Amino acid sequence: MKKKKEIEVKEEKSMKILVINAGSSSLKYQLFDMNGEKVVAKGNCEKIGLEGSFLSYKTEKANKKVEVNMKDHTAALKAVLKLLTDKNDGVLSSLEEISAVGHRVVQGGWIFDKSVVVDDKVLKDLQTLSDLSPLHASANLAGIKGCRKVMPNVPHVLVFDTSFHASMPEKAFMYAIKYEDYEKYHVRKYGFHGTSHRFVTGETAKLLGKKPEDVNLIVLHLGNGSSITAVQNGKSVDTTMGLTPLEGLMMGTRSGDLDPTVVTYLANKKKMTADEVLNYLNKESGIYGISGVSSDMREVNAEIAKGNKRARLALDMLIYRVRKYVGAYMFALGRVDAIVFTGGLGENQEDLREGVLDGLESYGIVIDKKKNLTLPRGTVEQISTKKSKVKVFRVPTDEELLIARDTKELVLKK
Repeated sequence: MKKKKEIEVKEEKSMKILVINAGSSSLKYQLFDMNGEKVVAKGNCEKIGLEGSFLSYKTEKANKKVEVNMKDHTAALKAVLKLLTDKNDGVLSSLEEISAVGHRVVQGGWIFDKSVVVDDKVLKDLQTLSDLSPLHASANLAGIKGCRKVMPNVPHVLVFDTSFHASMPEKAFMYAIKYEDYEKYHVRKYGFHGTSHRFVTGETAKLLGKKPEDVNLIVLHLGNGSSITAVQNGKSVDTTMGLTPLEGLMMGTRSGDLDPTVVTYLANKKKMTADEVLNYLNKESGIYGISGVSSDMREVNAEIAKGNKRARLALDMLIYRVRKYVGAYMFALGRVDAIVFTGGLGENQEDLREGVLDGLESYGIVIDKKKNLTLPRGTVEQISTKKSKVKVFRVPTDEELLIARDTKELVLKK
């Protein structure tokens, strides 16, 4: 019996998991040593399939960019693996040290409500979902197929952005369209950022000294892409993003909620096709469209400091929309144990956090404004006062770690 335990410990210590997040022309990667859940290498392949492609590579000892001709995702992964096993800067003695690969997949649709080990049937099912997210789907499939081609003997696991929201009840995920069209075309709210919302839910439950199934939370993932999730008893019961990530909050370049008639109105006025209007709403609107400055809030904030009224309006609009959803989800949940900020803006923009929760003392929310302004970067912090009935936290998200954890769990079960 003792001998068996020693073998199990040895196997766990040697488990290294590569996490892949494939975009249309990019491939982000992180290599985890699951003994201590440490990142031992990370980077990004950029301009895949384009001229001037390169990859970044960072470890404790190395930090460099390398120009590499990467015609596709297979070539990109080969370049990454070559660096990971490099005699001088590598962190692996051989590729056999990689126990598994975890892939972030944007859309799991109505088929995948949890993470899965990849096989031919899974890939076939994933292909059927491509209509829901054509750009993301093709990139995800290219990354998965490329990785399996280069590493055919290693288990691959898919972790879906949408799966955390599979627990939403019908009353929350349904749109008020003809029910037959929902059945035939699967038109409904799916939600996204699920890996972030699930990770933050688990971490916040620990802060509250409770199990995830015992907490009610409002999780605010605010960044260039933003979403808010109502978590009841540890499960998502509503979220702001919908059939696609365009619904919900105003974001970096996305408009968020608007009257659907805007699509046909703009198409007629600007002589655009429906697809062109959707591109406009996805890539030319939001904070960028209102401010006229940038989708990057750091640049918008710099303009606000100079007195730029449109930049100020963009921030005011964002705060107002976030407040509306927080209020709606408070009523939907009934009891709220904590409100949690995460994501690039949620973690780092002090005036955004204060603006969202300012003046809500009558609802049991009282933040320490001085502490909120002086939070160190990258730490877990409580920013509510002792008087606050609803606790408020800043919890940095780690979607890649959640993917690595899921991958490890499924591989050990196999």
